[in-house]
Order: sequence, then C-alpha cells, then structure tokens
Amino acid sequence: MAKKAQAAVPSLPDGARLVVPVMSPGAGGSGRSTVAGLVASELASAGPAVVLDLAPRLTSPWPAWSADPGDGLVSIPPDRPLRRSEVVAAAARFTAPGDSIWHVLTDHQDWTALPLRLPPDPAAWHQLAAIGGWRTVVADTVHPLTHDIISARSARASGTTAAWSSLPYAVPVLCAAASGTGVHALQQAVHAVEAEGLPLKRLVVALVDQAGDRQPPVVKAALTMLAPRVAAVVPVPYDPALRAGGLREASRLRPRTLHAAAALAGAVLQSAQTAWGTPLGFAEQPAPLDRSPEQTQHRISHQPTHAEVSA
Repeated sequence: MAKKAQAAVPSLPDGARLVVPVMSPGAGGSGRSTVAGLVASELASAGPAVVLDLAPRLTSPWPAWSADPGDGLVSIPPDRPLRRSEVVAAAARFTAPGDSIWHVLTDHQDWTALPLRLPPDPAAWHQLAAIGGWRTVVADTVHPLTHDIISARSARASGTTAAWSSLPYAVPVLCAAASGTGVHALQQAVHAVEAEGLPLKRLVVALVDQAGDRQPPVVKAALTMLAPRVAAVVPVPYDPALRAGGLREASRLRPRTLHAAAALAGAVLQSAQTAWGTPLGFAEQPAPLDRSPEQTQHRISHQPTHAEVSA
C-alpha cells in the first residue's frame, strides 16, 4: 500500500458511534459501494469500523470483494438474543492502510439460496452495529435518494433518507458520477434534500470519476456551486484497480485514491465535529443480557437503545 501524506485520522473516543449513510441519487452507477469502503477503511484507524451492506445478495459487490468472508448475515439469528461475538463472527474482514481491520456485514450465501429478509428500518441496522461494538458504522444503502424523498413527501411520511439522517451522530455522504448526467442527478438530489429540510450543511458529497477523462465544464461548475451549500465536496479520482477488482485488492490502489479516502474521512469527521463538537459524544449502548429464563429476547428491531445483549 502506498504511503499517504494525509495526517492520521484522530481516534474516536470509547463509547462514541459515528453513523455514515452512503447514498446516491439513483439506483446505481455512482460508485456508492466504493465510497462506502474507502470511508470505512480510512476510519478504521479511528476505531472499529463496519460497512452494512443493505443490497440484496445478487446485486451487491461485497460478497465478491470479500477474501475473508466470515459467517455472513445468515448466521445472525432473528429470533433469539445476540452476543457480540456472534455479530462480529458474521462480518467479513478487510485490511486497511496501516493494517487496521474493518468489517462488512453482507450475505455470502450461494446464488440459489433463498433471499434473506433484511430489515428496512435504519434503526434496526444501527442496533445491530451497536451490538457488534463498532464505533464507525458506514451504511451502503440502496434506496434512490431523490425518489425516496419525493415519495415520502407526497405520502406525508418519513422516508428512508430521513430515517438514516436522523440517527444519532449521522453524517450522510451523497455519491454521484463525475459526468454531466451524474451532476444533473446530484443537483436534483441536493434540491430535494434542501426542500425536505434534511441536514444539507452536514452532507458530504463524493464526486466519483469513473472514466479517467478530463472533467467536463459542468462538473467543475457543480463543484463551485455546491461547495458553499454542503459540508464538503470531495473528488474521487479514477483508479483502474477499482474498476478491475473493486476493494478486494486494496494494496493496488493508487496514491491519489488513498488521498481521496483520507479526504472523505476527514470531511466526515469535520462535519460531525462542527455539528456536535469535539470529542464526539457517547452513543447509547445495548444493555447486558439477562440470563434468567424470563429474559426478553432480543431481535433486530426498531428500537436501537433497548437491545438486550452481552458485551
């Protein structure tokens, strides 16, 4: 792995939990999973980090990227109390620059297996990450942000974007391709976020170059116009290693990619510190497991602060 010139990421305090939902305006093609992995790998030096893979198995790149897959989401029982060791054993292991380990919770079943029913509520995933003891929780979401916001607004309901953004210490990252079409979708998404009153000033934008061509003027103009409205705009350069193998062989990533990862992590931390101060406040922790016969069984539920699990 090439050496980075960026300053080291400061450690998150014990008991803190930073939530980073990584989203995109549309259904795909924005580099969302790559950005989620880059953020998690860089923040792994600040404390235990995990990527939550919310995509259905056969649409997700994470199983193919995982050289050390772990037991997978199928091993987490939905009908009995969970222990930290079970949740951590379910996660795939990745090695970050500096040899820090970060994890991914994904589904590694064979393609013929029945699909898992993944909980739609972000609070359930937040609870699962709390059980696992991770300080940085990066959610690789799959919902199209703009459609979600407009649909929720039309139904006068709270959508998935709002639910992720309202979790404690959440700094959303919005990804878009560094192209004319990508920037147009990004601008629409930013308008929707602003109109819905979601935390635009807390938002970090990742503009992903997927072709290695010279940036068109519309992309440069978007960078200039968006920068004052959001927490940060971070360009992610084209990297042939990412295009060829994703994050499976991180040692082949170019120095510019590593600099972009450090910039993304720095922007996320700066946004969190601006919103909540330094150091980041403590997150609520799951209660110890009651081992009596009358214990209340823990499930992946909608209540992230009342899990009955052991440390």
